[in-house]
Amino acid sequence: MLVRIVKLTFKTENISSFEQIFEETKKHIRSFEGCNFLELYQENDNPKVFFTYSYWENTEALEKYRNSDFFKSVWSKTKILFDAKPEAWSVIKKATLS
Repeated sequence: MLVRIVKLTFKTENISSFEQIFEETKKHIRSFEGCNFLELYQENDNPKVFFTYSYWENTEALEKYRNSDFFKSVWSKTKILFDAKPEAWSVIKKATLS
């Protein structure tokens, strides 16, 4: 399983716009073929910073999503809201404890 972690930093005045975009698109993202899990986090001490965590069947599924017209449309609306360059990591999930 591939885990995609993306750090997004928004201008303070754009936080609500991002939250609205995420609310409108989250179900479509989660239902995209190959996506098994999606969460959004907001940093406790810096509310401008968000993280998305998504689980993908493999790199190919993530790349198919990233190259989709849907992603390109959402990203074009989101990237204009940033206060800093986004950071992203693709990692392999090794263990889960509950």
